[in-house]
Amino acid sequence: MFKSGFIGIIGRPNVGKSTLMNHIVGEKIAITTPKPQTTRNRIMGIHNRGDGQFIFIDTPGIHEAFTTLNRLMVDTAVRTFGSTDLLLLLIEADKGVQRGDRQLIESLEGNPLPVILGINKIDLIKKDLLLPLIDELRKLFPFEAIIPLSALDGRGMDVLLDEIWKHLPEGAALFPEDMMTDRTERFITAEVIREKIILLTHQEIPYATAVTVDSFKEDEDHRRIRIAATITVEKDSQKGILIGKKGSMLKQIGSLARTDLEIFFASRIFLQLFVRVRKDWTQDRRMLQEFGYTEE
Repeated sequence: MFKSGFIGIIGRPNVGKSTLMNHIVGEKIAITTPKPQTTRNRIMGIHNRGDGQFIFIDTPGIHEAFTTLNRLMVDTAVRTFGSTDLLLLLIEADKGVQRGDRQLIESLEGNPLPVILGINKIDLIKKDLLLPLIDELRKLFPFEAIIPLSALDGRGMDVLLDEIWKHLPEGAALFPEDMMTDRTERFITAEVIREKIILLTHQEIPYATAVTVDSFKEDEDHRRIRIAATITVEKDSQKGILIGKKGSMLKQIGSLARTDLEIFFASRIFLQLFVRVRKDWTQDRRMLQEFGYTEE
């Protein structure tokens, strides 16, 4: 019997949703950083095996939103509830049940979809602490299954996929076997650049930047891809920090991004980065739409 369907991955920021999807798909299609609210868009990752096609939807972490951008991110995650065949809720084993986890679980009351709970980051806790956590979670919601796992080292992934398969509808594959995401090369390029900005900068800068790819051209001999991208910030001071002394920060961002892009595209990359200021763009719906942060 062959099955295929959509699995919405939901949870608080930084519980490991993107890491889990990347591990299952086998490619880094969603960026990951230690900082919250790294994922801004809905990203699809496809995993194929002999008896099914698993279409994962990685969503922004559900959090208290104060800017227009953050509200759009949360709305994107919440809308996943109604557009998938089942939900995979992730929590962190080492953090226990947080207030945000409880609020999210409460929001699932009355939801008609099956919900599987994944307890992620079991590599960070002692085994004797896991059973009491599972018992606590069983009392909060009638989950179809509770699966301890590690998105980092792969523990529990096969068990997770087998459990998900039970709840997928029977049917043919919905996407070609060689397709791993619905996102374009330009989107992935912009996200890789944004990941390096988040990793290298601090305070408000990671949350005040957007990246757009202005050009993406492959040489005729297919040996090099030439990319030009613009980083948008909200303040002149942020622009100065991003560029750095004699362009040092921008060079570092470009170097790290180029390394990842060369691995992903299996090609040499020529990358040019530019920085511009657009005041308060995170509150401007027109600019948010321009950057792709729209109400899908």
